[in-house]
Amino acid sequence: MSYLLLLSVFVIATCGLVYELVAGTLASYLLGDSVTQFSTVIGVYLFSMGIGSYLSKYVRGNLVAVFIQVELIIGLVGGFSAALLFASFHYVAGFRALLYSMVALIGTLVGLEIPLLMRILKDRFEFKDLVSKVFTFDYIGALVASLLFPLLLIPRLGLIRTSLLFGIFNVLVALWALHLFRNQLGWPKLLRGAGTLVLILLGLGFAYSGRIQEWSETAAFSERIVFSKSSDYQRIVLTSESDELRLYLNGHLQFSSRDEYRYHEALVHVGLRAVPQPRRVLVLGGGDGLAVREILKYPEVESVTLVDLDPEVTHLFQTQPLLTKLNGGSLSSPKVSVVNADAFIWAKQAAPGYDFVVVDFPDPTNFSLGKLYTTAFYRELERLLAPEGLAVVQSTSPLVARKSFWCVNRSLNSVGFKTLPYHVYVPSFGEWGFILAGKLEPKIAAGRALPADLKFLRESMLQALTEFPPDMAPVETEINQLNNQALVRYYEEEWARYPGGG
Repeated sequence: MSYLLLLSVFVIATCGLVYELVAGTLASYLLGDSVTQFSTVIGVYLFSMGIGSYLSKYVRGNLVAVFIQVELIIGLVGGFSAALLFASFHYVAGFRALLYSMVALIGTLVGLEIPLLMRILKDRFEFKDLVSKVFTFDYIGALVASLLFPLLLIPRLGLIRTSLLFGIFNVLVALWALHLFRNQLGWPKLLRGAGTLVLILLGLGFAYSGRIQEWSETAAFSERIVFSKSSDYQRIVLTSESDELRLYLNGHLQFSSRDEYRYHEALVHVGLRAVPQPRRVLVLGGGDGLAVREILKYPEVESVTLVDLDPEVTHLFQTQPLLTKLNGGSLSSPKVSVVNADAFIWAKQAAPGYDFVVVDFPDPTNFSLGKLYTTAFYRELERLLAPEGLAVVQSTSPLVARKSFWCVNRSLNSVGFKTLPYHVYVPSFGEWGFILAGKLEPKIAAGRALPADLKFLRESMLQALTEFPPDMAPVETEINQLNNQALVRYYEEEWARYPGGG
């Protein structure tokens, strides 16, 4: 019996760490900046575990009954935590308070578990053996949870099902303890009934978790959701309203089909037309194939390599009829090679000689994305470019995030790039900025004529794109480096002041 209870330590340790990881991941999905969110969630969780451990000394009476009750409450609260937080995000004004209150509650309950079990087992083992065995199983459980979470649980189950599954495990531990100690409990039927009820609720939640996710997303998006999926890296949501398609990654709008052509024409053609012989082109990010669509309008381009982290995104834009119609089937062109890899790592291993590089990463909302805007990455970008080649970097809004925009420009300059900043108006996003960069001075007037079938860009507009009014004029900033990530700090501060959010 004692060793069977020790196995329970492994299970509850795994469950406890999973709840912590779920809360941290969910906070980074919804609130951005994964480093800050994980750090604060872990801090609150561990502090609360300490409170729970301290409070355990005040527990009197039947310790087994208390342990069973704690497990049932953890199973119920922890199991439904992800579903509740997702569902409440767009309705609760003080979402952070709710998030950290739930983290604190679960942490306090988890902090009670091990001290209670050690007191239950103290008469069955010598103290030194008890401590070593309990903490051995505890740490092994933590290791298993930390490996399963990113490799299996999130890709296969998602956050809501994962938390519900481990809530079920907590309840099963309670029912197992109830079975082992049934002769020592004064009211086992009541506990068994409560355990069975919680188990049924969690089972129903698991069975209908897809509908819970759909309901929470329906509340988040005013448009009709036509596709949603959690990949290994992000939550992908595609919405449709009338004749408009919108793509959201982790809740952030990536494009609207009504005006994406303004963004992508400006992104690609300002620079590509100025490259003397653009045979080899590289696209970093841009898994939607919309930039590639514009690149393929130049017949002299012989090959396009697209590097995007998420295979779910590139597969979606290669196969979904509404999306292949939008990108013209660009990702299925024989000229295009799709590589699913981390661009930061891929760039270090890639051979140089690209005539044109499109850097179309999401905005630097967190440090994982911010590294793709650092001098370390831009040095690799400089190496990849052919001597007369050009690169273009999407650089957020110079109006809303003025420091962020000019931080990108200064960081490019610091590694030796000559730059030419410019901006366009995209209704879905507002004023948006790009930076053309090369080893030689980029010139907007030089180059071939624009393709004839563009919807927005015209020759007469190009020079005006490089003019910045006083409210978007250059400002002094730090250089964005791996060890300071100044850009992420600028970005958070600036977009936080904007009602539309960043």
